[in-house]
Amino acid sequence: MRLPRYSTRLLILGTGKLAKELAEELIANRKHTYRVIGFLDRNPVRVGESFNPSIIGAYDQLFEIVERYRIQTIAVCLEDRRGEMPVETLLDFKTLGLQVVDGHTLYEEVTGRMSIDLVRPSAMIFSTGFRRRKVLMGLKRLVDCLASIIGLILLSPFWSAVALLIRLDSPGPIFYKQTRIGRMGLPYTLWKFRSMRLGAEENGIQWAAEDDARITRLGRWLRKWRIDELPQLINVLKGEMSLVGPRPERPVFVNELRGTIPYYDLRHTVRPGITGWAQTGFRYGSSIEDAHVKLQYDLYYIKNLSLSLDSRIFLRTIRVVLVGAGAR
Repeated sequence: MRLPRYSTRLLILGTGKLAKELAEELIANRKHTYRVIGFLDRNPVRVGESFNPSIIGAYDQLFEIVERYRIQTIAVCLEDRRGEMPVETLLDFKTLGLQVVDGHTLYEEVTGRMSIDLVRPSAMIFSTGFRRRKVLMGLKRLVDCLASIIGLILLSPFWSAVALLIRLDSPGPIFYKQTRIGRMGLPYTLWKFRSMRLGAEENGIQWAAEDDARITRLGRWLRKWRIDELPQLINVLKGEMSLVGPRPERPVFVNELRGTIPYYDLRHTVRPGITGWAQTGFRYGSSIEDAHVKLQYDLYYIKNLSLSLDSRIFLRTIRVVLVGAGAR
């Protein structure tokens, strides 16, 4: 027998973009326990307006609405809190044990990514995240070094077999070396097993698509099981990469993306990784729009960086590899 699932009755304070996106995620994502009861808007005239769910009151009705609908959590999603937020009423509810949460924080908790279009720089500056403890970063580097050394030794026979298959499958070198942008925006040479035909970029640099015609027959198999990424253990050992971190991009794409996506260069504050939070939570990225979403995952990882999160990503990566799916 399955027990009825307990749900937390949630009220959203505000009707802006953050409020809408938060409600959509809460309604679509059934893994959480929040039940969206409705919205509060500054303008009383909008009460009753359908908003999925509807606007059920104005700001000055907060106390009445909480009592009437037995609200347990209030998510504050006001775009401009100066002069609008009912501070005293919220403080009263907070001291009475009601949960009052920041909308951005709840959005991150539910989605596993930061909404970069909505968060203000001041909110990131005063955030409790983005910590770089020396002990944490030292242990992370130690794990990277040990894992890369062990991996390079144990996988050497397998690498020889892959190298032979690449030679037999198509003309060209075994390894593919490419310039990527790493920590602090510095370029480095990334190593991969070659998965595309020779001269794949003779018509210019372009985004790699999931069903790219330039990929060789063996290359599709190498990409499906992420075997083409294994030589990046060399980059990890050299200190240019980490096992876990944001995936590095090519200089031409970085120059394009940093001009269109806010906070893009923040992903360069840590070492890039062989796998990352975005790679286990989002589909194959092959456009600026996809890069925009993947950056939200990357910033969530950077903000919450820890060995436990790295372990979680590593386990999810194993699952993705076993089923031969997921993002890159």
